[in-house]
Amino acid sequence: MSLIDSYRRNVTRKREEITRLQQGKAKEQAKIASLSGKINSASQALSRTSSANTAKSKVREIERYQKDLAAAEKKIADFDNKISRKHKELSDEQKKVSREEEKGNKKIQRESQRQAKAYQSRMKQMNRTLDKHEGFHKSTIATLKMLQSLPEKIVVLFLASNPADAQQLRLDEEARSITDMIRKAKHRDSVSFESRWAVQPMDVLQAINELNPTIIHFSGHGSDSDEIVFQDTNGNAKLVSKEAIVQTMMASSCNIRLVFFNTCYSYKKAQAVTHHVEAAIGMNTSIGDDAARVFSSQFYSAIGFGLSVKKAFEQAKALVMMEGLNEEETPELFVQEGLDSDELVIVRPEGLEQQPLQPTMKY
Repeated sequence: MSLIDSYRRNVTRKREEITRLQQGKAKEQAKIASLSGKINSASQALSRTSSANTAKSKVREIERYQKDLAAAEKKIADFDNKISRKHKELSDEQKKVSREEEKGNKKIQRESQRQAKAYQSRMKQMNRTLDKHEGFHKSTIATLKMLQSLPEKIVVLFLASNPADAQQLRLDEEARSITDMIRKAKHRDSVSFESRWAVQPMDVLQAINELNPTIIHFSGHGSDSDEIVFQDTNGNAKLVSKEAIVQTMMASSCNIRLVFFNTCYSYKKAQAVTHHVEAAIGMNTSIGDDAARVFSSQFYSAIGFGLSVKKAFEQAKALVMMEGLNEEETPELFVQEGLDSDELVIVRPEGLEQQPLQPTMKY
């Protein structure tokens, strides 16, 4: 088991421990409510009775309930202390996960830089060969053409938001699965996967300006009011409207070709942004963690093999069906009016012009 897998299991275990402690606390709170009611009832009976024996009995009954009440309050205090400690332990484990993920991302970046330098070195060597050996001119030209047929580089920007006050999603598993599938694709060197975590609204344009992405992928929560859930400065949920997302895409859509909303109830946002980008994917209802992970990872795998957006979308749905998740009808694909999703290819061989897609003629 890798170190990051161990840390992730620790995070899961800590969350389960916190849940059990909170359940125990809830039981004691229910007990306090019941005891308070009994004390109130006995006190009323005591105020009404004129019998000395009944009064003594009620006094003893009230004292017994008060003793039980004090014990329950002490247990709640103990639960609160334990829950606080477990939250601290959970935070420590989450930091370990983040550190390991950062190390992994840096390793991928270093490898990408190494490959880019190696490519540049090869090109320089070929140019020197052309200058020195005219006799090898034809073979050198053939080699250059072969290198030029390598797929061009695209950037997938993965924006993840998992607020502390919302249901916790396994977004790290989704990102890892996408990375693994891209790595196995034919044109893996053509796809750069960049992630940003705990995203606040201000981070979106910053990341777009930094990375100039071809695909933007939102992963996290969505609302049935056409909102997407980011985080505020305290790590809690901050709702952003559909109109704000559309405005962001309009202001940034120069090189963006696809927007993927892997969030619940996001189909209206996806439909709206196609006024500014070529294609978008959204969910017509809520979607489970497993279905979201399986669908998105297979979609990017197909994109990495140079398939069209439509074929990648259909393959992703097929894998959700084969996994028996019964959520294949949740994702929806939208394309800009006049475009054909079967002709929309994100990864093309370098050197081949990206021909603008012509509107389909209707008679």
